Amino acid sequence: MLQRDYTTSQLDVLEAEAIHVMREVAAEFERPCLLFSGGKDSIVMLRVAEKAFWPAPIPFPLMHVDTGHNFLEVIDFRDRRVAELNARLVVASVQASIDAGRVMEETGRRASRNRLQTTTLLDAIEENEYDAVFGGARRDEEKARAKERVFSFRDDFGQWDPKNQRPELWNLYNTRIRKGEHIRVFPLSNWTELDIWYYIQREGIEIPSIYFAHTRKVFERDGMLLSDDEVVQRGDDEPIFEAVVRYRTVGDMTCTGAVASTATTVEQIIEEVAATRITERGATRADDRASEAAMEDRKKEGYF
Repeated sequence: MLQRDYTTSQLDVLEAEAIHVMREVAAEFERPCLLFSGGKDSIVMLRVAEKAFWPAPIPFPLMHVDTGHNFLEVIDFRDRRVAELNARLVVASVQASIDAGRVMEETGRRASRNRLQTTTLLDAIEENEYDAVFGGARRDEEKARAKERVFSFRDDFGQWDPKNQRPELWNLYNTRIRKGEHIRVFPLSNWTELDIWYYIQREGIEIPSIYFAHTRKVFERDGMLLSDDEVVQRGDDEPIFEAVVRYRTVGDMTCTGAVASTATTVEQIIEEVAATRITERGATRADDRASEAAMEDRKKEGYF
């Protein structure tokens, strides 16, 4: 007698939930878009979007808020992946915001454009009249993100109020908004960093080479290894040296650190992540080492 296995894996459950969320947004909103940076979370989110609407093309554009200080390996991957999918990419430029006087560039050794992304993002949402924006945030990243719903309401100033969030009953989502307001949607809310890597392994998803161990010129600051690059201001007391490193997360080069690693395969990365007790942002993002209250304030301003 033919035996069938009807069990559903954790990844299947997470994928089905994310697909349901994406289809709900496509059905209920007029102008959604998906934030795509070329990082692992947005890569997985894009893969879920492919599955959600296959064989039709993804029915909304992709948007990248580009600081101008991104890793070249990631930008090359982003452009190639978008071309493969024949998707529409909207690039919102922080440099353009600086040139227009919308934001002021920070100066000094610890200068970063990471926080400036908020204004650029909100301007792009308003200009393109997006009413729903998919983000790849996960609740295990840091405590402020853990307070958000899957459908996270933003007012007409792009602000988030954690004390006035809409209830979410099981998989029932409130999609009602007025003109000027929008919803940030997080289909990967219930995923962990380890889930992301298991999914990448299962699906055979290509990722930027920067996620794997490689030899790189770096310097140490606050216990982190920052890449040696002309956009990263380095002090005389921060000597450059070569190290075998990889990146657990990618973003603005000025505040994204590498970790010492010899992992050159997804399987080795999974073993490494499973053994660590430090979150990816705590280990590699200088701007995310702020207090919970500080991070919550940034989200209230419209931060990712």
